[in-house]
Amino acid sequence: MWKRCFCVFYNLLKIFSGYIFSLIFHRTIHWGHPISISIEPTNKCNLKCPECPTGQHGLTRSSGSIDIERFKIYVDQAGKKLLYLILYFQGEPYLNRLLFDMISYAKSKKIYVWSSTNGHYLTEENIRKTIESGLDNLVISLDGTNQEAYENYRVGGDYETVVQGIRDFIRIRKEMGIRHPRLEIQFLVLKSNQHQIKEIKKLGNSLGVDRTVLKTAQFYDFEQGNPLMPDGGQWSRYRKKGTKAGKHGGMKVRSHQSQISSHQYIIKNKLRNRCFRMWSGCVITWDGKVVPCCFDKDAVHTMGDMNEQSFDKIWRGEKYREFRKRILKNRKSIEICRNCTQRW
Repeated sequence: MWKRCFCVFYNLLKIFSGYIFSLIFHRTIHWGHPISISIEPTNKCNLKCPECPTGQHGLTRSSGSIDIERFKIYVDQAGKKLLYLILYFQGEPYLNRLLFDMISYAKSKKIYVWSSTNGHYLTEENIRKTIESGLDNLVISLDGTNQEAYENYRVGGDYETVVQGIRDFIRIRKEMGIRHPRLEIQFLVLKSNQHQIKEIKKLGNSLGVDRTVLKTAQFYDFEQGNPLMPDGGQWSRYRKKGTKAGKHGGMKVRSHQSQISSHQYIIKNKLRNRCFRMWSGCVITWDGKVVPCCFDKDAVHTMGDMNEQSFDKIWRGEKYREFRKRILKNRKSIEICRNCTQRW
């Protein structure tokens, strides 16, 4: 245990040092192994959320689910010095029946594991298997305090099913005398539910979850606004072009849109030529493609394929090095970065 703690700490020092030196010298200096990765159990889903490429059948990459042997290879190669593993990318993780085996295997490697769900598969059997697997943290999406507000975004979803699943989870966890996994309600703030912020906090408390998280929404075509976009303030990632940027500034718009009226929207934060995620973590799709971050939902910027190369060769390869170099020189030239809120 102490040996692993030392190795993880030493790896953290190498990651941070390489990143800081890269910013100072404006060239790619990369040491260490990832401290966090996301592995996609499946990219299939039961819902049709309007801003999700999976729900809207917008992904051009193949659809499928990871098998346990492939998962073990990914963890063995990429998880040598991980702090935590995220079992989620696109899709609903509980649609892969091997999810519990994946969690158990990662926990056997002393890795902190968390996942996310839309809450429609929290049957008593699945709840018990989740708890027994050793999962550390489970995020449950609940974007409303009634069916009307909830289904405005979670199209095809049932509010009462999710709430009952949460109640059952809290009850069974208590009956088993186990404190994990930590349960979080995640509330995506939208125009249709922003008036329910106080209500969702009260609901979270009454259900007995460990935490209620309010999250801003990402929109793909945000420049001309979006019917789901909340009314300004702290719960929107975007602002009208004609308004003041505040201390964080705003991203420059693309040249062909520069003459559009002041009702055009831009992202609030200034897009700096840096991103710690490129030095500290990555995402692995269900079929083994390594992509730089969770914004690359269609695996457009594939750094390598773990069916063809080892993770170390991909992580330290020329393609990854060139991508990090682009981040340092001109981050806004990368499409997936233009809608990103990562500041450092």
